[in-house]
Amino acid sequence: MMDVAPLALTDSIKVLLKDTATRLKGTERRQFMAQVVQSLGRGGGVQAERELGWNRGTVRKGLYELEHGPIHDAFEQRGRKPAEAKLPQLLSDIQAIVEPQTQADPTLTSQRLYTR
Repeated sequence: MMDVAPLALTDSIKVLLKDTATRLKGTERRQFMAQVVQSLGRGGGVQAERELGWNRGTVRKGLYELEHGPIHDAFEQRGRKPAEAKLPQLLSDIQAIVEPQTQADPTLTSQRLYTR
């Protein structure tokens, strides 16, 4: 890596960096913040925290992601699982209970079945 002079934070650059960071989400945002901190040079994390209002923990996570790649958090696997996952026969049992008492629409204008 080449030695580059640290980035000076003028008011216009601060506005630009803050605006860009707010427009990004997730991994992209953290990695952008980490790249800015790296370009600020030594003490860039403290400077970004003070002057840009960025959380050092978020920047630290971004630095980790720059080095190792995005963190997979398995967000889609969270939450309550469907009842059918725990009770595979549930739908067929409910259908067996309700089926004998269902009837079609007398005018046959609807595909719905009704129970008494």
